[in-house]
Amino acid sequence: MSVFVGIDIAAKTCDVVFRKNGKASKVEQFKQTPQEHAKVIQRLKALSPSLIVMEATGIYYFDLAVALVQAGLPVAVINPKSFHHFATLKLTGSKTDGIDAALLAEYGERMAPRRWTPPDDSCLALRDIGRQINRLKGSRTQAKNRLHALQSKQSTMPMLIEDEQEGIDMLDKRIERLTQAACTLIAGSETLSRHLDNMCTAKGVGMATALVILAELCVLPSDLKAPQVSRFAGLDVRLTQSGSSINRPARLSKAGNAYLRAALYMPAMSAAQHDPRAKAFYNALVARGKKKIQAQCAVMR
Repeated sequence: MSVFVGIDIAAKTCDVVFRKNGKASKVEQFKQTPQEHAKVIQRLKALSPSLIVMEATGIYYFDLAVALVQAGLPVAVINPKSFHHFATLKLTGSKTDGIDAALLAEYGERMAPRRWTPPDDSCLALRDIGRQINRLKGSRTQAKNRLHALQSKQSTMPMLIEDEQEGIDMLDKRIERLTQAACTLIAGSETLSRHLDNMCTAKGVGMATALVILAELCVLPSDLKAPQVSRFAGLDVRLTQSGSSINRPARLSKAGNAYLRAALYMPAMSAAQHDPRAKAFYNALVARGKKKIQAQCAVMR
């Protein structure tokens, strides 16, 4: 009989449950260390599972998932939202790590999720750098807003203004250093370099935007189709046309990568003004009665 394994991931521990003949085993707990991961691998190899299922929980799942794949074990990493809906469907009243692990094993048996392939190390490094740049830019925007507020008062001490300006200068240096590191990583890969060059030829897409987009997309499987990438970015349209709700407007799902949506907003606005095809597409949607923000999101997609 097939064996399915569920692993519930936490910051310091992971709980393992295997499911065989429709019955779940007792919970086995391991620490999140390389030594304990080796014990997990040894235990699971003895079971010869058909599939091992875990959630994409922050960053905590990644090391164990990579170790399992490198050991030749079949691993599926699923979207936490998908698992949440599955648990709701099962009408599970309680929520513990052991219960979640058992439900993950049942999810693997009933839903047959796709097997996971770990991204290339350089792509992962690029994504981490891209997200750090994004966070630093957010901090810089906050600092500039604080500086503006301080400069708007005549009674502000000059020392406070100087301190805020020094913080902004330091953030600029950090962003520049990380941007150079990202460019160095990309230059070491012919494929990434080609993608970056192609992106920068699009009107509205500069180097900063292209780096963010490439950092998020490079970790995806290369065989994904355009609608799948659109869903990954949360730019797919969610329709609600059922019963008395037939006339509710369609909305973006936003159930995807917020970094991509943020990176695409301003370039799409620029493209809708300066790129002939994007502008014609945008104007056609507005002429059909779409709101401007809907047409803008369509250009983003």
